[in-house]
Amino acid sequence: MEELVHTLTNRSRKDARSSFRWLGLVFFAALWLVPAMGQENSDCFACHSDKALTGTKTGKSFPVFIDEKRFGESVHSALTCVSCHTDLEGKELPHAEGLAEVKCGTCHATEQELHAKSLHGKAIARGDALAPRCKDCHGKHDILSAKNRMSPTSVLKVPFLCGKCHTEGSPVTAQRTIHQDHILENFSESIHGQALFKKGLIVAPNCVSCHTPHSILPHTDPASSIARRNIAATCTKCHAQIEVVHRKVIRGELWEKEANKLPACVDCHQPHKIRKVFYTQGMADKDCLGCHERRDLKSSKDGRSLTVKIEELGDSRHQKVSCSQCHSEVSVSHLRPCETITKKVECSSCHAEVAQQYQVSIHGKLVSKNDPNGPTCKDCHGTHSVLGKLSPNSPTFPTNVPGLCARCHREGQKAAARYTGSQHEIIEHYTESIHGKGLMKSGLTVTATCTSCHTPHSVLPKTDTLSSVNRKNVPQTCGRCHHGIEEQFERSIHSVLVSKTDKELPVCNDCHTAHTIRRADETGFKLEIMQQCGRCHEAIAKTYFDTYHGKVSQLGYTKTAKCYDCHGAHDILATADPQSHLSRQNVVATCQKCHAGATRKFAGYLTHATHHDPQKYPFLFWTFWGMTSLLVGTFVIGGIHTLLWLPRALQMKRANRKRMEQENKGKNGNDKEA
Repeated sequence: MEELVHTLTNRSRKDARSSFRWLGLVFFAALWLVPAMGQENSDCFACHSDKALTGTKTGKSFPVFIDEKRFGESVHSALTCVSCHTDLEGKELPHAEGLAEVKCGTCHATEQELHAKSLHGKAIARGDALAPRCKDCHGKHDILSAKNRMSPTSVLKVPFLCGKCHTEGSPVTAQRTIHQDHILENFSESIHGQALFKKGLIVAPNCVSCHTPHSILPHTDPASSIARRNIAATCTKCHAQIEVVHRKVIRGELWEKEANKLPACVDCHQPHKIRKVFYTQGMADKDCLGCHERRDLKSSKDGRSLTVKIEELGDSRHQKVSCSQCHSEVSVSHLRPCETITKKVECSSCHAEVAQQYQVSIHGKLVSKNDPNGPTCKDCHGTHSVLGKLSPNSPTFPTNVPGLCARCHREGQKAAARYTGSQHEIIEHYTESIHGKGLMKSGLTVTATCTSCHTPHSVLPKTDTLSSVNRKNVPQTCGRCHHGIEEQFERSIHSVLVSKTDKELPVCNDCHTAHTIRRADETGFKLEIMQQCGRCHEAIAKTYFDTYHGKVSQLGYTKTAKCYDCHGAHDILATADPQSHLSRQNVVATCQKCHAGATRKFAGYLTHATHHDPQKYPFLFWTFWGMTSLLVGTFVIGGIHTLLWLPRALQMKRANRKRMEQENKGKNGNDKEA
């Protein structure tokens, strides 16, 4: 019995010890798990929400602040910090510095594998500091979905994201060995870039549409999405039916030169410079000229000639452009391919930028309203005989431009009939101006023509702030030719850059007019310019004409000093300015231009002094009126004296007459007695 009790007692002790052992293990396990269970995001943000928090790496400090709100909006908001920073799992907080780099491939294995094989991944493997990593494109703690417009990987922002490295002049482009200059710039001007940036079409392709997001490979790699054998598949992701819609004749030759061997898309469409153009496709020119070379070919609707002179077409700017590139609606399936044409030729297909300017111009708006007076492209450039502006036979050659514009703007023509102001006989005035004489008589093609001032395609009314002849733009327009004068004018007191005033400041055409510009050394201009100055400086002009200089000028003498002789023409400055012609340092030299012996004392002459201003010139005022009063008083007193003396003088005259008569009678009596 005792033996049994002893056995049971020992067993109970063993069970108790075993139980305590298990309890101890559980307790220590719980203690070990507490730090891991406590590593919640709130624990991390307890420190990392401090904006002043910094870390140290390679001896340099850097901020380690994390915006909790932005993290909450990211695609990783449901994850814990240790999901990415796996080396912190189970570690006590605060943790040590020098964390291991986050490996995105843990979750994104497929993308990581593609990236590692790409140009970017290989650059990272060889230690290239410029190689982009995941965080460079996607961010770190604020990663957003590509569908989010604020994400750097959203469709509209991808070109700018890639442009961080691939903009011309960046360190990455400096290392580039393949000649692809101005990639981002060319893309922004392409039809894809225009659709993306200007129209906001998110279905338009961006960089990753062609190069893929992660598997970026050189075009020489057979696996690349832009390799020659793969480019068609890449393009047809958007242009699914491109092979069907392409015609079978391009530039008059068969599209498929070799059986079952089609050209690659990039043979015709440059990768980053794709433009909205109708490539020379559809029909060969000889098919069109089969009919249109006939001299008797006329339209059945309005009877106009449809003959195309091959010699004109051969000499034109479009000699290398086929008929079907402009007349793009032709259909090779018809007996008469051109019978499917319903619209006029759209020049904007190739000249998009010029067309945009034209559409907002006066001419373009008239055409959009179907106004018969609105000039179209062909009215100025022609149809099949379009010549370059450098060709003397072109209507847009400088010496021919006035005649071209005169078709509508000569007095009595359709454009001149619209004028409501004082702008009449424009062409006539221009031909007599210094610009017109230089062009028409001297043949100077560098002189200003109509398009030099009004622009060729963006012709706008002068009231439009975008117009080249608007008041605020006139100095820049004239400065295209008169650059040195523009620089002087911009530093003068007449420039809006110098004088901050609500008053209207003068510009070039206020003094020189718009179309009747004369030589500045002509007598008429010299005499009239003073009146031009007087329009704004009325009080000063009056004082000038009271002086010797002004009075002689009014007599038509041009060699006397005028406004611009003293103040300058385009470089008028305040007299306090050291650079002014009338500053203390320069005034003597200014006077010496006419008066060679002028001295400092001579230059002290008050040029605008007048006796009409008692405030500014009191000495002259009181002297003038004192002398005038003295003179008037003398004449008044003399006049009164004369009037008072007049009766006495008349009386004395009568007395003298009587005395003379008596003396004559006495003399006659003595003669008779004798």
